Amino acid sequence: MKLLTMADLKPAKGIGYSRVHIYRLIAAGNFPKPISLSANRVAFIESGIDDWLIARVAERDEEAA
Repeated sequence: MKLLTMADLKPAKGIGYSRVHIYRLIAAGNFPKPISLSANRVAFIESGIDDWLIARVAERDEEAA
């Protein structure tokens, strides 16, 4: 299992959202929830981020059809 920090999201997955926007998406149920590593540190499971990106592509493709 690979973990991605907030700072890893843009270089590893191309997700350039601000930290505040990511937390808004999480609160709305529109982004994978992070796991807590410590009191002040969170990370995302890479496979969850990949699944979220695949779902975005599928939504795009459904709209185009």
